Amino acid sequence: MSNIREVARLSGVSVATVSRTLKDPRLVSPQTRERVLKAVEETGYRPNLLARNFSSGKSYAVVVLVPNVANPFFSKVIRGIEQAAQDQGYSVLLGDTQGKPEREHFYAGMALTSQADGLIQLDCRYPFAGKDAALAASVPMVNACERIADDASYPVVELDNRSAARAVARHLVALGHRRMGVITGPAASPIVRDRLAGFCEVLRESNLELDEALLVNGEFTLSSGARGAETLLSAKRPPSAIFCMNDEMAIGAIHQIKKKGLSVPEDISVVGFDNIEFASFTDPPLTTIDQPAEELGRRAMETLLQIIAGSQPQEKRTKLSYELVVRESSGQCRD
Repeated sequence: MSNIREVARLSGVSVATVSRTLKDPRLVSPQTRERVLKAVEETGYRPNLLARNFSSGKSYAVVVLVPNVANPFFSKVIRGIEQAAQDQGYSVLLGDTQGKPEREHFYAGMALTSQADGLIQLDCRYPFAGKDAALAASVPMVNACERIADDASYPVVELDNRSAARAVARHLVALGHRRMGVITGPAASPIVRDRLAGFCEVLRESNLELDEALLVNGEFTLSSGARGAETLLSAKRPPSAIFCMNDEMAIGAIHQIKKKGLSVPEDISVVGFDNIEFASFTDPPLTTIDQPAEELGRRAMETLLQIIAGSQPQEKRTKLSYELVVRESSGQCRD
């Protein structure tokens, strides 16, 4: 059985430094932390984490509320969260809420019973309810990707969704499109409202309007994208381009367009949002907004750890940048 002295010898540091690294990785340099953790892995050393947690009063775990753990975008966000958590000796507990408030309340309750030191909410709802809401005031929490409220008392890490949607609209207008459809996400989502507002701003600046008949609510799923495209194609005057507010809906829309015997982008252009891995492998490859999902997760976790450590971040709202990735699914309007 390996011990802490063997880890110290292999990593070239003192036993005290190994102990300090395992108790609170933030107290040592990244280079030292990397050497110690590598030695721990090579020796198979397993510290007494229960004793560490008991003496510190911490669980060294955080819970992440994920509305759809199968969504490829959220998978990348979680990867960023886990990488930042592991760097600081924390574990990540995933709560697949499936977008249901009762599941959010259940998983968020782990932070009230010392099973987690804090939580990250990736959806747009406040995760505590009833008596728990009063108790939750002291729970460290960060909201990422979505936004619960504009005047929240906790930090938010998000994309500049309004500006990103403006970039989509400018791209389509530049291609000559004048009649465009939009498949949104859930109507209650603040990021959906931001994206729609940005898109419509550019249309108005271009002396265009979004026909209400070409605005369809989706659910950020493949099937809702296909249904949305079916509705838009059935309109009296179908659009020449469709903006889908995530890539999964865009992929579903392309599938439905082809099912109708039409071509993308020859008959109709499609633009998505997120730049998930599948986006570059669709037929045709999808034009989309690339948002830094792993960076979103990493920044959210770093902010949460800062709060757990007792300090408040300087900025309550962090907006990350985006990139419009132009591929073959968007083309010149032929109307």
